[in-house]
Amino acid sequence: MEDLSDTNPFAQVPIEITISVGKARPLVKDLLKLTKDAILPLDRRVDDLVELYVGDRLIARGELTELEGEQSGQLAVRLTDVANLRGGL
Repeated sequence: MEDLSDTNPFAQVPIEITISVGKARPLVKDLLKLTKDAILPLDRRVDDLVELYVGDRLIARGELTELEGEQSGQLAVRLTDVANLRGGL
């Protein structure tokens, strides 16, 4: 199987991925009342999968995790489901 990263001229271009942990839908009046240390409930549970997007396209799902070793404390995502991106983004 051919490795597309060897033949695609765009393979070395960085791309931004957005990680979605959930959404909130407060009323504007409630949003205006938010202060430091306020809690805004999301539509997901702590152990639910997060979603990875490039633009508005869902490309993968995964679990939040913490890196270990020298990068201890840094947040990361362990992928559990990846979309077929062979056709492009």
